[in-house]
Amino acid sequence: MFGTIVNTLAIIVGSLAGLAFGSGIPDKYHRTVIHAISLAILLIGLKSAMKTENLLLIIFSLAIGSVVGEFLRIEDRLENIGKWLEVKLSKAGKGISKGFVTASLVFCVGSMAIVGSLESGLTGNHQTLFAKSVLDGISSIVFASSFGIGVLLSSLSVFIYQGLITITASFMEQFLTEAVVNQMSAIGGLLIMAIGINLLEIKKLKVANMLPAILMPLLYFILKRIAISV
Repeated sequence: MFGTIVNTLAIIVGSLAGLAFGSGIPDKYHRTVIHAISLAILLIGLKSAMKTENLLLIIFSLAIGSVVGEFLRIEDRLENIGKWLEVKLSKAGKGISKGFVTASLVFCVGSMAIVGSLESGLTGNHQTLFAKSVLDGISSIVFASSFGIGVLLSSLSVFIYQGLITITASFMEQFLTEAVVNQMSAIGGLLIMAIGINLLEIKKLKVANMLPAILMPLLYFILKRIAISV
């Protein structure tokens, strides 16, 4: 959990810095920086997505995972949490919901969050999460200056999400082969690209509803191993 704790603290510190120094920056600069960050997010997602060696598995995982996400209404529930926080923190300004949802997805979905948390849980190696902490800290400065306190609150999402992956990794070790992790990372990369598209306002994609797709390769390989052993 140490890597996740460092990552969480980096987001908190970065967000506080963004909130402190971002209020005096004109909106046009905020928009331009967000667009630039969005392009970088697209590139990061594309590089992760290229790791896939099984395109059919990616397609089926996205399709099945999206159906599951729609059924569970993950996007709506995440937005409702953001809106609830916005009501509770109404004095902190508007846009808390958007900042919370956007930052939570950006910080949680990528391959570094998945692989780093798995490494932390399986081997005690926190280096990937340390590197992610630096990137998230810098990104949170930009996001917080544009989206406000919702970005700071997203640190809780990161702590819970990565913490759960780290804790459960040791129990799933036998199934978390390199092939499985690569497929999960590839799907995470595609979802990161979808976040970039949302930030560029090209098309509104329900990225949160696609999150279960990340788990589909793991489920597939578990079922495959069970079928072989029967």
